[in-house]
Amino acid sequence: MAKILVVDDAAFMRMMIKDILTKNGHEVVAEAADGAQAVEKYKEVRPDLVTMDITMPEMDGITALKEIKKFDSNAKVIMCSAMGQQAMVIDAIQAGAKDFIVKPFQADRVIEAINKTLG
Repeated sequence: MAKILVVDDAAFMRMMIKDILTKNGHEVVAEAADGAQAVEKYKEVRPDLVTMDITMPEMDGITALKEIKKFDSNAKVIMCSAMGQQAMVIDAIQAGAKDFIVKPFQADRVIEAINKTLG
């Protein structure tokens, strides 16, 4: 079981992923609606893992990923992207993301990415 920070600007997306995570025995310790909040929450709760949306207001997911990695080089972050954001996914992986999942979320793929990243 992992302590997870869920980051997405859409509340219903956070709810969907939270549902998948809790049903599979993980604990969602915090949520954030943008990258700036994500960095703050990461420092506060020190989660085992972060699911991070790429496109968000204030600070996008890739910038937030870089900030989190500066703070904790061992941070485990899985990016969440909509279809057609391949270039951003590549940027995210280069910036240190461990994996990515595509929206709409499929429960088995989310859990597979989390297990692989925590592995």
